[in-house]
Amino acid sequence: MGDGKGPALTPPVSHLPSVVSGGPPYSTGSPLKIAVCIKRVPDMDVRFRIAPSGKAVDETGLKFDISDFDGYAVEAALLIKEKRNEGEVAVISLGPDVVQETLRKAMSMGADRAVQLKHDGVPVDSFAVATALAAELKDGGYDLIMFGRMSIDTAHGAVGAMVAELLGLPCVTAISKLDFDGTTVKMRRELEGAYELVECPLPAVVTIDEGIARPRYPSLKGIMAAKKKPMETKPAQLPDARLALDAMALPPERAAGRIIGEGPDAVPELVRLLKEEAKVL
Repeated sequence: MGDGKGPALTPPVSHLPSVVSGGPPYSTGSPLKIAVCIKRVPDMDVRFRIAPSGKAVDETGLKFDISDFDGYAVEAALLIKEKRNEGEVAVISLGPDVVQETLRKAMSMGADRAVQLKHDGVPVDSFAVATALAAELKDGGYDLIMFGRMSIDTAHGAVGAMVAELLGLPCVTAISKLDFDGTTVKMRRELEGAYELVECPLPAVVTIDEGIARPRYPSLKGIMAAKKKPMETKPAQLPDARLALDAMALPPERAAGRIIGEGPDAVPELVRLLKEEAKVL
């Protein structure tokens, strides 16, 4: 680890001069294959309502997009491909047909192909989602499998590590920089007031934190090209869920604020209210 005032306390690895940099091709000269698993999530800057079922968000009028951290992962994968001037980036998403719009956006950013793992909805059970993704990924020959650090709607942050375990691959989470060196990948993880430098062999699974790269906006050329890129739809191989959502509720409304006076004369009343009503003193 390092605090910016001295050398890192991890075993020495090469300096990471940029957010994403490429080295010599991995394996026997074959192009690097990267898979990025993405999720369709609602825009979080809205006032949500609970659906009549009491177990889901009412999607009426909501706008959806790629989860923020997944967008960082897509951008990081594209930068790797561009700096190496070779390779393939595939994007994978689980859900109903509406996820195709999310996959098309990733392809309009520059991903080469997409896979939809079709299911009526996305289970709340992270292990079920990880099992379906691992079943798709296991025979893909991917050198690097990337996830966002977490999905911004559920914030579980579990699927990437679970997929790595199911595939028997090394996993490094919440990385902010990465670099390739032959058959290894070297990464930086930000900590509170410090950082870690980590390396592992390929193939590997990584989850991407914010700060690694700002996702690009799709160009008109990219949007048109995405319409011709291949998108495969397969049934999701989901196991029986081991976790169920019983109920969902919004937090209670805050009480309206009160003006109790101005200047020093208001202090005694403020203290009384903090003691007797707020009970924080």
